[in-house]
Amino acid sequence: MTAVLHAILISLGIIWAAPWTLLGCTLGVISLATGGSFQLRGRVLEFEGRFLSWLLSRAPLIGGASAMTLGHSVIARSRYDLDRTRAHEFVHVQQYERWGLLFVPAYFASAWWVWWRGKHPYWDNPFEREAYERAP
Repeated sequence: MTAVLHAILISLGIIWAAPWTLLGCTLGVISLATGGSFQLRGRVLEFEGRFLSWLLSRAPLIGGASAMTLGHSVIARSRYDLDRTRAHEFVHVQQYERWGLLFVPAYFASAWWVWWRGKHPYWDNPFEREAYERAP
């Protein structure tokens, strides 16, 4: 693949996931206003802080989360959680690039489907399984 084609595909993935990125950045800005911090890692904005810690402790499906990806943004409870979960969350970024606006509905539809079949909606969700399998 040529460098130009690669750049075009990356750009399209960023645009396709942009509404979810905007939500993540909005939550990140609220966190910044309450003493949180952010950093740019490649094409991903990472946010952490007390507000996000409070929010993520109430995440559905698993009774809380250390971090969560929204498009090209990752929100986390702490910098430690960002470092610890980065590889996993970056797999989700790639999933957002493929699924775009449809990622969140597809994620929750998958969670419902596996739950309906008697499995765990988080651990058996195909999106999570891919992220755990591909993350080192």
